Amino acid sequence: MLEEVERWLSTRSWSLTDRPLHRILAAKQRTGQSVSVVLPALNEEETVGEIVAVIRHDLMQQVPLVDEIVVVDSGSTDRTSAVAAAAGARVVHRDEILPRLPAVPGKGEVLWRSLLVTRGDVVCFIDADLREFSSDFVSGIVGPLLTDPDVDLVKAMYDRPLGGAAGQGGRVTELMARPLLNMHWPQLAGFVQPLGGEYAARRSLLEQLPFPVGYGVELGMLVDALHLVGLDALAQVDVGVRRHRHQDGQALGRMAAAIYRTAQLRLARGHLVRPALTQFERGPDGFEPHTYSVDTEERPPMTDIAEYARRRVA
Repeated sequence: MLEEVERWLSTRSWSLTDRPLHRILAAKQRTGQSVSVVLPALNEEETVGEIVAVIRHDLMQQVPLVDEIVVVDSGSTDRTSAVAAAAGARVVHRDEILPRLPAVPGKGEVLWRSLLVTRGDVVCFIDADLREFSSDFVSGIVGPLLTDPDVDLVKAMYDRPLGGAAGQGGRVTELMARPLLNMHWPQLAGFVQPLGGEYAARRSLLEQLPFPVGYGVELGMLVDALHLVGLDALAQVDVGVRRHRHQDGQALGRMAAAIYRTAQLRLARGHLVRPALTQFERGPDGFEPHTYSVDTEERPPMTDIAEYARRRVA
């Protein structure tokens, strides 16, 4: 490990207890910063309501840490929107945001568009499939941004149990993302959960970043933020244990391919390989190939979008 990363781990890796809630609230009041929480959601009716309810109760009604909760529905066919609204979130459909630009499928697309329908100086992203959710996920990663002006982006770190085994989740992280980061961006080797969906950042940083529209968004954001603001502006906070729905092996394969493609574009734009992944499923006549495109379209920095610029002037 680089000496720089060892130093970073001692100065930019924290636990929840390092910033008690009363200290975070005092900093928020002193600085006047506002906080938006965004949940990207696709068919998450089983979990999204509890997450919204916990955040509203703990961090809006009990204490005034969060200013708005926005669920961006990316085309759910279940009751995700109704459940989220009933729990107290403002629900916006992905296709209603920036309608002149047709939406494409993908988590990164939803996160990018959320910047147009939120107002917070600090934007906190939380995945909508978490179970046994604790509001510590929000306060933990928002805290450093409110108390330390030198920090621009904070990732949550946690244990990820798989089945009955502790620490066996995050298979794409261990098999794809971590090797990529260690080999090509060793300054980021200290991140425990580089692909985790729970992170917070200053709007002033997010609006300058391109957003890969799919699963590569987390890796792309880390790499681009490193180049834009430097390692010391990035941090991580231990929030305990993350429990969520796990995907099957083929879905993880597609995720890994998209992440690799995102890394590849950042390593050598113009030196491209075939952006496709072939997987196999057993059919009536044996194993059948299915080929998926993994060419990761990206959205430009939000400051390049005229509608966003007009809103800032207003």
